[in-house]
Amino acid sequence: MKYGLAMLAIAAGSMLFYKKIYIPKTTYKTVLAKRGDMNTEVFGIGNVDANNIYIINAQTGGKILQIMSDEGHWVKKGDLLVTMDPVDLPKLLEAAKISVQKASLERDASIEELKSLKAQKVLALVTFRRYERLQKQAFASRAEYDRTKADLDVTEAQIKATKARIEAASVEISHAQKTVEALEEKLSRYMIYAPVDGYVISREAETEQSVVPTQPILKIVDPETVWVRTYIDERLSSSVKVGQAATIVLRSQPYRSYEGIVRRIEPQSDKVTLEKVVDVAFKTLPKPFSINEQAEVHLVTSRLNHVLTLPAKAVVYRKLIPGVWVVAQGKAHFAKVKVLARDKTSVALSGIDEDTVILIGSAKKKPLREGMSVHL
Repeated sequence: MKYGLAMLAIAAGSMLFYKKIYIPKTTYKTVLAKRGDMNTEVFGIGNVDANNIYIINAQTGGKILQIMSDEGHWVKKGDLLVTMDPVDLPKLLEAAKISVQKASLERDASIEELKSLKAQKVLALVTFRRYERLQKQAFASRAEYDRTKADLDVTEAQIKATKARIEAASVEISHAQKTVEALEEKLSRYMIYAPVDGYVISREAETEQSVVPTQPILKIVDPETVWVRTYIDERLSSSVKVGQAATIVLRSQPYRSYEGIVRRIEPQSDKVTLEKVVDVAFKTLPKPFSINEQAEVHLVTSRLNHVLTLPAKAVVYRKLIPGVWVVAQGKAHFAKVKVLARDKTSVALSGIDEDTVILIGSAKKKPLREGMSVHL
């Protein structure tokens, strides 16, 4: 029994040694560097945003009668979006228009009356001058002369009064027209139209709801200004220029890439994250799109020709120094390299040659360390 238990313990220990120590030393994958071309890229994470987002709000307080659009709808510039209850404004506008009409009729009547009075004045003036001559020649009495003069004076006074009424009617018309314009302007605020061709991303009020002035009702995005607000490490941002080509991958469409272009680079970096904001626009806007959706952005900054490349997982860092694990005389050694560029899967580097055998570490195996024995 004792010998049996001892043999079992030895077998278990041997198996444990074989799986945990011996196998990790002999089953590391290897790779050789290859010559090739590579685009140098800058990678950033951001969110879909837009430079122009229009908040459609109530211009005056009141109850919403109808909302003609909803989230996810496209609208054209000038489309009616919202109608609100104008209460008694239409009746007040109608009364103001009637006042304009009334004042216009009164002015027209006074103008016609003025024409009649001017004709009467001509006759009165002729009669007065005739009696004035007759009175001087003693052919007419003083009383007849005074009567014709009085008739002329009355006519002139009536003409002055009529001119005053015409002027007053003109002032009344102007005042009533201003009232009409003011009421029409106020009434127009109860009808809200789309300011641009756009995409409705938010509806923040409902029909029959009472709102106060400037309260948001809809939000519309100008599709021409949609971009990805990307955060780039400021150490890499110096290679990014306005107009550079980019590739955008939306989180909702991980297997599809959209062409983009750098539209704007903000002049300030975030002092906490040490990142700079780069706005990358879509060449062809995805439809539909979602504001604030996360996106990955890859910016091509230059192209390297005939360089050594390795899988990105082959490069490791020790105290922030890049390097690779190489095999020399059955031992693992850390060799420093200079990283020239990287893309999604590969790294371009210098410091090794094409014949150098590179070890690929794995979290499932014993970590590589300087001088440890390896068997290929």
